[in-house]
Amino acid sequence: MFSAYGNVLSASIIFDRMSGRSKGFGFVELEDDGEAEKAISEMNGKEIDGRGIVVSIARPKEDRPERSFRR
Repeated sequence: MFSAYGNVLSASIIFDRMSGRSKGFGFVELEDDGEAEKAISEMNGKEIDGRGIVVSIARPKEDRPERSFRR
């Protein structure tokens, strides 16, 4: 879908380690910033397979305290 806007350098879907299922988001990297901005503006809010999608610029992961699974 994103190749219609330019050269896709990478695309990845994020999966849950425990279940192996998709977490419902991913990342697409386009070669040109202008093409990426156009893809964001035109793809954001579109419906794909009956689900609305949100397309935005990736933000850095927030610093969170490390989780402990000890009981």
